[in-house]
Amino acid sequence: MIMSAFSETLKELRSDYGISQAVLAKAIGVTQKAIDFWEKDINEPKASYIIALAQFFGVTSDFLLGIGE
Repeated sequence: MIMSAFSETLKELRSDYGISQAVLAKAIGVTQKAIDFWEKDINEPKASYIIALAQFFGVTSDFLLGIGE
């Protein structure tokens, strides 16, 4: 399975920030399993969580989604 740009970017950002899935999940109000599924490209987050992730990491939603690279 080829990972989506979102899955790869999320995993890289979380790694760069040195935080666990659990810490990120708590910060944006989801479960750790949701973060795990997003990073494994099993599920996709709804728009409100993409916005929360973008705000948390200080990036744009386009960056997270791999748009305009």
